[in-house]
Amino acid sequence: MRASIMPSARINPLVETLASPPIPEVQAWKKQYNASLGPLIDMSQAVPGYPPHPDMLDWLGEAAGSLAMAGYGDIEGEPGLRAAYATWVSDIYAADINPANIQITSGCNQAFMAAMMAIAGPGDTVLLTNPCYFNHETTLAMSGVKVGYVDCDAADGFLPTPAKVEAMITDGVRALAIVTPNNPTGATYPDGLLRELFEICRTHGIWLVVDETYRDFLPLDTGSPHGLFAIDGWQGNLIGLYSFSKSFCIPGHRVGAITAGEALVSQIAKVMDNLQICAPRPPQAALAKAIPALGDWRQSNTLEISARSAALTGVMASAQGWEIAAIGAYFAFVRHPFTHLSSHAAAHRLAKEAGVITIPGSFFGNGLEHYLRVAFANADVATIRELGTRFASCSR
Repeated sequence: MRASIMPSARINPLVETLASPPIPEVQAWKKQYNASLGPLIDMSQAVPGYPPHPDMLDWLGEAAGSLAMAGYGDIEGEPGLRAAYATWVSDIYAADINPANIQITSGCNQAFMAAMMAIAGPGDTVLLTNPCYFNHETTLAMSGVKVGYVDCDAADGFLPTPAKVEAMITDGVRALAIVTPNNPTGATYPDGLLRELFEICRTHGIWLVVDETYRDFLPLDTGSPHGLFAIDGWQGNLIGLYSFSKSFCIPGHRVGAITAGEALVSQIAKVMDNLQICAPRPPQAALAKAIPALGDWRQSNTLEISARSAALTGVMASAQGWEIAAIGAYFAFVRHPFTHLSSHAAAHRLAKEAGVITIPGSFFGNGLEHYLRVAFANADVATIRELGTRFASCSR
C-alpha cells in the first residue's frame, strides 16, 4: 500500500521570495582568501572600527546587573533616555523637541519597520531612492507595501532631484524615505535639498522619513544637518530615524530612536507593543548617561572617521581604473575597473584574490553593476593605505 504524501505547511510568499541577507553571503567569501597579501580587510558591514568608551561598558554592566532593569519598561522607552535624546536633538537641530516626540526602538531597522507599519499598509506605496538601503526595501516587501524607486544618478552625486521625486508621487504613495548621510553611497543631502523634499511631501500630504543613522560622523564644522525640525508644523509630515549603534559602538545592544509628532508616536507605540513591548532596558539606561557625558569622545571619533575618509580618497586617487563616485560618513561608493564583470563577480574576485571584502552595488538597486560599497569606517588609516596594493594586484 502506497504511503500518502502529506502537504507541507505554507510559507508566507512575501518572505519566501525575498533574497537571503547579503552580509552573510559576502562574509562567506573570507574562506576563499589565502592570505597571500596579508590579513583580510573587511570593509563590508558598517561596524565601528574601535571599541566603546570604558565608561559606556561600565554603565552597561551596572544596568544589566540591576534588578530594576529586569522588568518591563515603558513602551515608548525609558524616560531618562527619551529626555536625554530630546535635549540632544533639540541642540543639534536648533529646535524644540520634547521627550513625547521620541520613541525608543530596538535598533534603527526596527525604527524603520515600526514607522512604516504606522503609516503604510498592504497595497500602499513608499518611495525609496535607487540605490537604496536593502533592509528598507525588504522590510516594505515583506509587509506587502509597494516600493517606488527614485533613480539617483552619479552625475547628481547619487542624490535625488526634486523633479524626479515629484514625478513619482501618485495616488497611493504614503511616504518618501531617504538616508543621509547615505547608505550605500555616503552622499550627504544638503539642507536646501532636504527642505525642497519636505515641502514636496507636505504639498502632497505624504511623510518624509529621514534616516540619519550616520549623522554624527558629518564633519565637525558642518553645523546643523538640516533645519526641518525647526519648521512650524513639522510634526504632520516628518519622521526622523536614528541609531545609537555607530556613535556609541554598541551595535549588539540594538537601540534606535524615532523622532515624530506626539500623535504619530502614540500610533507607533501600538506597533512597538506587538513587536517587542519595549526596547532593551539596560542599554537605554546606559545611553541616558552617555549622551551628555561622552560628547568629546564622540567628536574625537568623528575626526578619526574623517581621517579614514581622507586616507581612502588618497588611495583611490592613485588606484588605476578605480574611482570614488560618492563618499561620506561611513561609506564610499566605488566604481570598479572590471567592465566585463558584474558587481557581484567583481566583489567576489576582490575578496578571493586581494582579501578585501566589499558589498556589490547590485545589492542596492538596479543599474549599479559598476559599483562596490566600501565601508571605510571599519579599518584604521594604516590598513586603508594598504588598499592601493590590494586593488592593483586584483586589477591585472
